[in-house]
Amino acid sequence: MMPTGALKGLRVLDLTHALAGPFCSQVLADHGADVIKVEPLDGDFFRRMGPFRDDDRQRQLGGLFQACNRNKQSLALNLKHPEGQALLRQLAGTADALVENYRAGVLEKLGLGYEQLRSINPALVYTSVRGFGDRVGGVSPYMDWPAFDIVAQAMGGWMGITGTDPEHPVKVGGGAGDTVSGLFAAFGTMAALWHARATGQGQYVDVAMTDSILALSELVVSQYSFRGVSPVPVGNGIPGMAPFDTVRVKDGVVALAAPHDPQFRELAALIGRPELPQDPRFADEESRWTHRAALMEEIERFTAARTKAELRELFGNRIPFSPIYTAEDIFSDPHFAARQMLPEVEQPGSARPAVVPGVPVKLSSTPGAVRHRAPLLGEHTREILGRIGLSAAKIDELVAARVVSG
Repeated sequence: MMPTGALKGLRVLDLTHALAGPFCSQVLADHGADVIKVEPLDGDFFRRMGPFRDDDRQRQLGGLFQACNRNKQSLALNLKHPEGQALLRQLAGTADALVENYRAGVLEKLGLGYEQLRSINPALVYTSVRGFGDRVGGVSPYMDWPAFDIVAQAMGGWMGITGTDPEHPVKVGGGAGDTVSGLFAAFGTMAALWHARATGQGQYVDVAMTDSILALSELVVSQYSFRGVSPVPVGNGIPGMAPFDTVRVKDGVVALAAPHDPQFRELAALIGRPELPQDPRFADEESRWTHRAALMEEIERFTAARTKAELRELFGNRIPFSPIYTAEDIFSDPHFAARQMLPEVEQPGSARPAVVPGVPVKLSSTPGAVRHRAPLLGEHTREILGRIGLSAAKIDELVAARVVSG
């Protein structure tokens, strides 16, 4: 667990569960932060979610938990017990940051809210990730509402423009409502830590999942602000840009984008139709969008007679293009191996290691890394409590009293 990376020496208490909060603290851990995941005695419920290996009879942590909790230590702590709360306050006194995603007000009731902990550690950066935020960023009428990824995507604007038509809205695959807000929370935490480093004063970082999705809904905001139009789903295209879509090929579908004039001229030459840019329907970007159905017919006359492999050979390195990858394709493509984006970690209970998503931000001098699998529940309880001065006898006493486990 020896941390390496640009954030080595940074101490973070991770009081998060599910995906958004853990993803935030994992980003920090990947780059060297010492992240202590503080879990209830029965653990983060995400531990019990799959997928699991067929040979794994222990089922102590599933694939989803592995994907957002690597490089962390686990302290199993009963925060409803006065001694558990006291231990958390002691840990907060030496931490640089704390990340949590409980419902609004829960930690305040336990005496562990920002105002209560800043009296112990004025430099503490305290980050919350909730569906609709907390009081600091503006009191939402929905502040007390629970939320999941699909709720954030629905209210933040993505589902309203994703899909084939307005009657069939579709969420973006994966938990983007969680991971996007986790990324914003990691950025906000680091921005606040930079300020604390200069001034000695921490602050509260308030991140809402719905706000995070809206922040990346530039199409929704710009179309309504500039034209008074609420955009609707247009399949895989982007309004105003063509060709920018999926196209039929002999053995399936590929993604292709050549909306700007130089790219379109290149595409026209590649498909043996160099005269297309002179056609008034396709002469500029606006015209190509207006006549996109006719344009796609022209392109598919060529692509539908050729395989993905043939088009890859023709279009690769010439215009933006890709087959639609499955997981099997991703695991076999040399790009992801070269970029170390599919590292292996130990999978407790299974004879084979697991693969987790790699670290996408590559630093030349202080690179982040996947150093260790996600922790078992309470795996580091004794080590962590020993570091803050508790004796083995005292830890045994706390275990017996159900204050901690491990």
